[in-house]
Amino acid sequence: MNRLAICPGSFDPITFGHLDIIERGSKIFDQVIVAVFNNQSKSPLFSVEERKELIKEATKHLPNVTVDASDGLLIDYAYEKNAQVILRGLRAVSDFEYEMQITSMNRKLDSKIETLFMMTNNQYSFLSSSIVKEVAKYKADVTDLVPVVVAEALKNKFKK
Repeated sequence: MNRLAICPGSFDPITFGHLDIIERGSKIFDQVIVAVFNNQSKSPLFSVEERKELIKEATKHLPNVTVDASDGLLIDYAYEKNAQVILRGLRAVSDFEYEMQITSMNRKLDSKIETLFMMTNNQYSFLSSSIVKEVAKYKADVTDLVPVVVAEALKNKFKK
């Protein structure tokens, strides 16, 4: 049986915290699909296509990781892809409450798809895409927070 996990997020942009979860997930599952979803409550800096390309570049060393996008419900997407697991990262207790609500709703919609939480590596526990964008906007060096390709993309976005 092919163990397939969906690692969903807005990834605007992908950070080393996201990459930590994706890399560790790729060691547990036969296949991991990193799925870009648009969070309606956020106005993204990067388009879905740009985010997909940045993730593809950042994960190219992981042969069992693919990148996709969806604008529907996560649980429908997981069902459509025949995934058994939704893989989510947790940074702190503050993430848990929000994630628990989403997981409970997903479980109500389809109880056959499990959600697996992984604690992010401690060195990334403070890291979020929002923080990265904020400091990059002021020309701060973000190369220890995001892959080089993302740091360059942020530099280019904020040149304008």
